[in-house]
Amino acid sequence: MTLVTYVLRQGDRALILAQRLLEEITHAPEIEEDMALSNLALDLIGQARGLYTYAGGLEGPADDGHVRTEDHYAYWREQHEFLNPLLVEQPNDDFAHLIARQFLHDAMALPYWQAMTNSADDTLAGLAGKAVKETAYHLRHSRGWVVRLGDGTDESHRRMQAAIDHLWRYTGELFEHDHVEDELIADGVAADPESVRAEWRRVVDEALGEARLEAPDDGVMQTGGRHGRHSEGFSYLIGELQVLARAHPGASW
Repeated sequence: MTLVTYVLRQGDRALILAQRLLEEITHAPEIEEDMALSNLALDLIGQARGLYTYAGGLEGPADDGHVRTEDHYAYWREQHEFLNPLLVEQPNDDFAHLIARQFLHDAMALPYWQAMTNSADDTLAGLAGKAVKETAYHLRHSRGWVVRLGDGTDESHRRMQAAIDHLWRYTGELFEHDHVEDELIADGVAADPESVRAEWRRVVDEALGEARLEAPDDGVMQTGGRHGRHSEGFSYLIGELQVLARAHPGASW
């Protein structure tokens, strides 16, 4: 089902990025940043919940007669069934990598959700309306840190440039489209990645210039996450995400 795949790609993007952010809690450089990262993660989890619930309704009852819930998509799928882009699963090598990953994602997510408010699919348009407000804050936050670190000390500048250089190779996948997106774009349901890419590049170039950072050349881009092919460390991320639910199936609190 084309629409289910599309919805899961967006939900997985939000959930996996949230999981990476939550790994950093209590390790941020200041207490206020711990709270900020928590809030960003909660917003992303909320977006994933809405998208997963919608996907469950689209798929209809499973073999057991029950409609799949948001917990099913988060906790009971295998790693190859997750369809997030590779960028959001990249590890928190240091705070600069976390911020660079977040900024490169947010600069794409804001124009994406803005475009989705005009989706012909009323549910997706409604979810986008809420996500736009959250993502505008996320981008303001991550952009501020990019400028602060890039235009800071020699060490913070070096680390920020290294993070941008390393993560740039994962940005091309954010704008990939295949038959899933192409069919939905034609129906007015999905946002056109090419129009999102133009705004992403404008925002990124402006921020990097202010931070005295350089955008790397567009070389070979890493891809595969949206088709279930993930990085080496992805299994550990999924294991930590799912361990409680799988150790105590059916538990509630």
